[in-house]
Amino acid sequence: MKAALTRCLHVLLIDDDPADRLLALEAFGEHAETVDISVCEDGVEALAWLRHPGRALPDVVILDLNMPRMTGFEVIAAIRADPALRHLPVVILSTSDSPEDVAQAYNLFASSYMVKSKDFPGFLAQVDHFVKFWQDCRFNRPDAG
Repeated sequence: MKAALTRCLHVLLIDDDPADRLLALEAFGEHAETVDISVCEDGVEALAWLRHPGRALPDVVILDLNMPRMTGFEVIAAIRADPALRHLPVVILSTSDSPEDVAQAYNLFASSYMVKSKDFPGFLAQVDHFVKFWQDCRFNRPDAG
């Protein structure tokens, strides 16, 4: 018998595009009872958010690549270089299907790379699969007992 879900999946979305953030919030809204989503508008804000003393870290980070101030590649490199953050799963969500972008993301130890669907029903399906997958994962958390 499967145990009941005891806590929400906490996702940190990092995306500079207001329209993309709105679409993501709408898609994740379908899972409002089981997913808690925090949003940062760029990499600088996200790293400050992640490093805030006393704040619980997310279970998984969703990261856009093409952002001002810091690219997604720079953000994931900073996460992987920080001993307190390097364990975090980072999922790239980008419109880019460039093999070079995919290779660079995995070279920086991205957990996965998703090419954003061009239509909203397809994006909803991507979010559904994402949520189901990450809810079923067991997390290697420094604060886990």
